[in-house]
Amino acid sequence: MGGRAFSFQAPLLWNQLPVWIRETDTLSTFKVRVGFWFSDKKRRRMNLDAFVQFCADRGVEVVEIDLTQPLGPQGPFDIIIHKLSDVIVEAEHNSQSQQLLDNFQSYVSAHPDTILLDPLPAMTQLLDRFASCQKMSQLNSSLRDWHICTPPYLEVHSGSDAIKIQMLTHKHILFFSPQVCKTRVAHGSYSHEMCLLFSAASLADIHPPCVLQSFVNHGAVLYKVYVVGDKHCCVERPSIKNFPSGPCDRKTIFFNSHQVSKPESNSDLTSLDEQMVALPPPSSDAVAALVKELRAQLGLALFGVDVIVNISTHTLTVIDINIFPGYEGMPQFFSSLLSHIQSVLDQHASAGSS
Repeated sequence: MGGRAFSFQAPLLWNQLPVWIRETDTLSTFKVRVGFWFSDKKRRRMNLDAFVQFCADRGVEVVEIDLTQPLGPQGPFDIIIHKLSDVIVEAEHNSQSQQLLDNFQSYVSAHPDTILLDPLPAMTQLLDRFASCQKMSQLNSSLRDWHICTPPYLEVHSGSDAIKIQMLTHKHILFFSPQVCKTRVAHGSYSHEMCLLFSAASLADIHPPCVLQSFVNHGAVLYKVYVVGDKHCCVERPSIKNFPSGPCDRKTIFFNSHQVSKPESNSDLTSLDEQMVALPPPSSDAVAALVKELRAQLGLALFGVDVIVNISTHTLTVIDINIFPGYEGMPQFFSSLLSHIQSVLDQHASAGSS
């Protein structure tokens, strides 16, 4: 299955860019200075060198920040775009990463007029799946009228929690349906390593702390909603096939979610065992409502949401939220990002003059 994109807003045309961008030629003095920091892998995947040139052609200087050097001489910056997830996660057990993070935060504190995309506190909350699942669960009430929900989940803090779940299941107090087990840390390559459990006995295969999220049959189709400020699009990806509900003696299935859902995926896990009528994609209005709610709830402008459509109820089901995703398949991404940068700067300038 390919990576079909559904753009719910018209692609950004040249004449829709701010006037100051369209009327700036390549020889003009840069009017805006943007700093960025991403891991080398992220930089390559997003083709940031091309974005730097794209912005330069429109009078915007984009420079890479070196966290190992003092930030003062590298500035000033009107805005900083970043994905410091790597550094934040590593800082918990690495003093060098903690120092880099401290230096960055000190610079931001000393330069309050520099805007961060996105704010560190807003971004950090999604690095913990316990916290992100709590955020997603709020959608069950706030978006009930849109028939949008999130699956039930359990936090497993330690091995003793897993044992308690087994006991409750054996006593028929808790019904065990297939569960997707995800690491608590929601960043890094290891965070994509997941497993699908089919019985309480399979809990012996998990490694707490982790999250157990009820598996929802969705016809092996996942939709990645990419958000850039007030613009978003929905990209179709392959996903895990349907399984019978209820416990069974099937062995635990271990998988890498990134490999399963990449556009060119050819995994046995994504091949349906039976023919079924394809479900229509999520409605544009429902996705717009979801994006609006999450932007307000999270305080983020650059994020992704993984959604599926329940094959039984046709309910739009939110299964994950991602910090600054890869935006693979989003049309006009560079234009959308540059437009959002200008929008944020305009709002900041208006607030400062009022």
